[in-house]
Amino acid sequence: MFGYISPDAPYLFKKDETLYKALYCGLCKSIGAGCGQTARTALTYDMAFVSALVHNIRGEDVKIEKARCALHILKKRPIAGVDDTTIAIGCINTALAYFKLCDDKEDGDKRGVLRHLYKKGYKKTLKKHPRAAEIISTYTQKQTALEKANCAIIDEACEPSAMMMRDISDYVLGEFATEETQKLFYALGKWVYLIDALDDYDKDVKKKRYNVLFNVYGAPCKTEAVRQGKEEMEFIFDSLFADMRQSIQNIKFHFNRDLTDNIILRGIPLKTRSLFYGGCKKSGCNGKAKGALNEQKES
Repeated sequence: MFGYISPDAPYLFKKDETLYKALYCGLCKSIGAGCGQTARTALTYDMAFVSALVHNIRGEDVKIEKARCALHILKKRPIAGVDDTTIAIGCINTALAYFKLCDDKEDGDKRGVLRHLYKKGYKKTLKKHPRAAEIISTYTQKQTALEKANCAIIDEACEPSAMMMRDISDYVLGEFATEETQKLFYALGKWVYLIDALDDYDKDVKKKRYNVLFNVYGAPCKTEAVRQGKEEMEFIFDSLFADMRQSIQNIKFHFNRDLTDNIILRGIPLKTRSLFYGGCKKSGCNGKAKGALNEQKES
């Protein structure tokens, strides 16, 4: 995951904001417990969202207590307790970060040297959750093969990432996995891959790195690619939004789902619109861009 998943903050209840931050801090502690302290630096709010989703579907309530952490030693803050589910998600986060940086190294990106920071954490993931590590490794190799083959078909290029998220969801949900949870995580994986390609379009073109959208449209910049492929890309994203919306309507949630509904129904479409039209980067645009993909109705 790459840090794209976020809520629509103005529409987020205070209780859900507190829960979201507590899950993030709890996952940070879980990564430290499962993969070592260095691996904690790879954490994103994407995985806090996954934690909220998985705990709710599994019916596992989280215990939140006020405590201090290394970065906030002066004031206690709400932190979700460490449990088996967060340990597993933390290991998955570490493996994803490790393979992403290995891919960056292959692409000639300077960030690739940072992969060594997560190598020990990845080895711990291999011991604690070998099946999760196998899933990530297998689909990463398939993704790399497609990119080396210079794939110019959007759906085909997205498939390894989408299938990886589907299989990871089966692993962490266990007996709670259903056809609908598979559809949801498949759509999330496909969305993340596409939104990353859209966000990195100009940088990939400049550095002559693989980008499926460039291969399809051949435009010199993202703005021109969006102009050329507007109808097709809008259809793809709107289809993903519809799939996510339908899936969460058919998944059994055990607790209040306001947080995950906000992120799926509002946050993800908002992030898409901002990158599609506004050209903002993932590190911090919360404003709505001009134009809009189809507005999503809350369930």
